[in-house]
Order: sequence, then structure tokens, then C-alpha cells
Amino acid sequence: KIWIFHGFYAEENLVGNLASMSTSERIKAIQKMPETMKKKREIRNKVLKEITKKSRHHSTQLSCCTQCLQGTVVSFRRFGDSLSGYFYVLQFWNKTLKIIGAKFGTSVLSYFIFLKWLLTFNIFSFLINFGFITVPQFVVAEPNNLSFTGLELFTGAGYFQQTVLYYGFYTNATISKIENGPSYNMQLAYIFTVGIYFVVCFLILLFSMAKSFCRNFINPQTYSGNASKLLCAWDFNITNEKAVKLKQKNLSTQIKEDLTEVNREVLNFSVTERVVRIVIHLVSWVASLGTAVAACAGVYFLSINNLKLFVKEHKNDLESQAAMLVLPVVASLLNTFVPFFYSWLGHLERFQTPGHHVYVTITRNIVLKISIVGILCYYWLNIVAASESQCWETLVGQDIYRLVLVDFLFCLLGSFFGEFLRRIIGTTVCMSLGLPEFDIGRNVLDLIYAQTLTWIGILFSPLLPGIQFISFSIIFYVKKVSLTMNCQPPRKVWRTAQMTTSFMFLLFFPSFLGVLSVIGVTVWRLKPSKECGPFRGLSSMYAAVSEWIKILEGYTASKWVVWIYHNLIASELFFFILSVLVLIISYLYWQIIEGRRTMTKLLRKQIVNEGKDKMFLLAKLRTLQRVNQNLSAP
Repeated sequence: KIWIFHGFYAEENLVGNLASMSTSERIKAIQKMPETMKKKREIRNKVLKEITKKSRHHSTQLSCCTQCLQGTVVSFRRFGDSLSGYFYVLQFWNKTLKIIGAKFGTSVLSYFIFLKWLLTFNIFSFLINFGFITVPQFVVAEPNNLSFTGLELFTGAGYFQQTVLYYGFYTNATISKIENGPSYNMQLAYIFTVGIYFVVCFLILLFSMAKSFCRNFINPQTYSGNASKLLCAWDFNITNEKAVKLKQKNLSTQIKEDLTEVNREVLNFSVTERVVRIVIHLVSWVASLGTAVAACAGVYFLSINNLKLFVKEHKNDLESQAAMLVLPVVASLLNTFVPFFYSWLGHLERFQTPGHHVYVTITRNIVLKISIVGILCYYWLNIVAASESQCWETLVGQDIYRLVLVDFLFCLLGSFFGEFLRRIIGTTVCMSLGLPEFDIGRNVLDLIYAQTLTWIGILFSPLLPGIQFISFSIIFYVKKVSLTMNCQPPRKVWRTAQMTTSFMFLLFFPSFLGVLSVIGVTVWRLKPSKECGPFRGLSSMYAAVSEWIKILEGYTASKWVVWIYHNLIASELFFFILSVLVLIISYLYWQIIEGRRTMTKLLRKQIVNEGKDKMFLLAKLRTLQRVNQNLSAP
């Protein structure tokens, strides 16, 4: 009973102390308590009741404004807590990602995190394009006189050609619903919306890549240590039995990966074995590069024939529609089956670690896919743009639409044939094969290839990111089901903390920087079509900005915009100085990180030495105690 009363009075004192704190201090104090969430909620409710009692007791002394202010603060705080809880619930696939990470490890989990990350790029692009480009176009859109047959869903031509899906449908006029009222410049909206999106993507990619690089390469011990995982990684707020088992499995997988990294054996080969391995590597690289060159040559000649179909203006029959799909089907076939050949070459090479196998496969796949995209960009910018077509931008948009759609279909077929049938064969026909493993390199490069096409197509098809968002969402669920039903966890457990950083780097270079080059050439150097699109009649798309600046020069209130354009945006000296400053800041930041890393190493050594000193002193103390015991013994 004494202990019960003591605990009661201790809790009463705790509630009283918390009630006397400010709101921010009280929240931090409750968060730091080593209690379950249920207990924390009980304490918080008691504190709020205590505060309410005190406020009622002093209500006669407080003014009306003070009471309203306190009520408003409490209401906003409760609203913020509930809003943060809702946002946590609305985060996509948190539970799914935890299950995948617990069962298949961080290597497979990195693919799904990367896929989820790409979804944010596409939904953001779709929202701003739809809001600032498509919605204003609906105001002045003309009715579509073409009939819808259903084949347009696969070809992107026909009915869709006269819709907001493509560049050629958008007007070049200034939109105004009220005479002498506010107007909307479609040319500026189009180029600024696309430009701002790419600037935001550039900053997000650069910041995320730098943060991940610092976390996984510069100072990885700070974020991942075996001792911290064993002693500090458990969340004592977890009370659900399923959540406890999932957390245990997740921690077990992470510890296995770390131990595999620590206990990795370095294999020693004889001179003959080394020569054989080098020859196998050279032959594999020659075969992979030769395959990529042959694939690019085939895509180039097919693209030339594809342009002839558009110039001849085929009728809207089944044969003509099927002919339009030859190029995307062949490109998708190459992107689907050649990576299987690369994976087979990787198995022949017998790398020492699974990580080496994955990185080599990714390198070969990126060479293949970026080469194919490069050939297609050359075809679009140098051949299609110079053709006799009335609207070459729409033709490019249709090509990219078909490539994205067919690539999505082949991705689904790849999950069926590459994983489902492989499981059937490995469990019924050839038992020695067993269940397949999830091919991380091939699947990640499929995502980068699809996202690269989407980025290129934004200028020619503003709503393409919305289509890619739907396809990526479907791919996520299909891959999740295929992974859990058809695949087994990696036979060799390995730690892949740097894998996500590598994915970001490949997405940034060569994918994103290559897309910026293509967009830059299109905006600054190519002449837009004369009969379609918002930039018709101009020497280049960027000429719309130059003409807008000339108009602003006549307004005194807009002089600051003109000054920024001439002295910052259009100045080579400004970008040179900015580049020098960025390099200097990067160098200083690197030196600071190096200094911190050196200090961290010294502190770690100091901790080890202090531990040894304590062990030495304890040993001396035990020796003295034994001597004293022996002397005091009769």
C-alpha cells in the first residue's frame, strides 16, 4: 500500500510539474518519457484536465482575450497532432515496405523505395502541368471532330491527336474570359511550368543524392552500427503481436547483412585462375557492348521507317495502327530480353559478392538503355524536327506515349514470364533450379528507362507524368505480389546501404542530365512547328521569353524583372561566378566533413583506450583485493 500511495503521489507531482511548463516544453517532456504510447496519452489527458481546472479557477482574473488565445493555441495544437497522424496514415505502402524489408532484406527493399520515390516526381509534375497548362486550355479548347475507336489507347494517335494530351493542341493566344480583364499567357505558362519543374527536380535529386552519399559513404558508422542495432534499435512502444514479430524479423535480417559484410572472405586465386577470370570478364564485356551496338543500329533503322509511315499519312486502319507499334515493341523487346542475357553473363563470371554482380549488371543495362534513348533522341531532334510534318512535336509526343505504354506492358509480361513461369519450372520441371531471386539490377534500370522517357516527353505531352504515375502504381502492386509469391530471399545475405545512393546517381547522371540536354536543345535551338502548339511562328521556344522581356521594358514597375533577366539569367559572368562559389562551398564543406570524420576516429580510439585503461585498473584492483584477503587471512 505504501508503494501504491508513493506511485500515486509521484504521478500527481509529475502532472503538476508538466502543467506548469510551457506547451513546447511539456510536449518534449512527454515525448522523452520511457513509457508506452497508451501511458503517455493518459498523462497528457491528465495534464490537460489540470490545466483546464486552473484556467477555470483563474477565469475571473483572466481577460476574455487571454482565454480566447489559450483556447486557440490548444485547438491548433490538437489539430496539428491529428493532422500529423493523418499524414502518417496516408503515406503509401509503409506496412508493405516493412514486410518486404523483413523478409527479403534491404537489397530488394531499395527497389521498392526507389519506385515510391519516382512516384512523387510524376504526381508533382502531373499536378502542376494540369493546373497551369491543361486547365487554362480547356477554356479555349475547340471540340474534337475525330471519332474514338479504342485503338488510340495503344497508338496514341487519331482521336488523342486533337486533345490536351499533346503539345500541338495547345493555343498560342493570350487567354482572357473578360474583355480588358486579366489575361493568361499560354506561352509563358508552358515554358515556365516545365522549367520550374525541372529546376525543382534538379534540386531534389542533388540534395537527396548528397544526403544519401554522406550517410552511406562519407560517415557510414554514424548511421549503422552493430552495437546500436543490438542495444538501441528496439521500439518499446510496439505492443501489437504482429508488429513485434515483423520488427524482430527486420532486425534479424539487418544484423545478418551486417555480419555477412564483416565476415566476408577474400578468395585467393592462382595465376591460372586469375587469367581465366580476366578472359571471361573481357569476353563478357565485349559481348555486352556488341549487343548494345547492334540493338542501337536496329532501333535507328526502324525509326527511319517509322517516320515514313507518318509522312505518308496512313489511314486509320488496323494495319497502319499496328505499323506504328513496331518501333516501341522492338525497343521494349531489346530492353526486356537483352538484360536476361547480361544476367546470364554475370552468372558465368562468378563474382565474389552479390554486390559486384548487381553493379556490373546495372552498368551494362544502363549502357544499353541510355544508348537506345540517345538514338531515339537523335532521331527526334535531327530527323523528325527537320521533316515535312505539320506538327513534329506531336509526332514526338506520340512516339514517347507508345514507348511508355509498351514498356509498361512488357514490364508486366516480364514479371509473368521471368518470375512466375520461372517458379513453375523451378518447382515442377527442374527442381534443381529452385525459386528465382528478384533481379534488382534489371528492374531498377527498367524504372530509370521509363522515367527518362517521361521526363523527355513532358515538353511534348504535358499529361504524360499522370499516365506514368498510374503505370508505376500498378507496377508496384504487381511486383509486390510477384515477389511474395514467386521469389525467394537472396541466398547470400548482403548489406546494401549504398544501393539507394547508386540508384539516385544513375537517375541523376546520365538520365536527368541527359534529359536536360535534350530539353535545352529543343527549347533554345529547334524551330517550333508553324501550324500547331503554343510557340508557333517563333524562331525558338525561348523566343517567347525574350519577347516578354521586351514588353516589360516599357513598364516602370517591371524594371526589376528586366534587370534580373539581363544581369543574372542571361549573363554568362553570373553563372561563372555562381559555379565558382558552388565549388568553393563544396570544397569547404568537404574539408569540414573530413575534419569531423578525423575527430570521430580519434574519439573512437579514445573510447577504446579508456576502456582498456578501465580494464587494467579493474585487474589491478582485483589483484590488490586478493592480496589484502590473503594478508588478512589467519
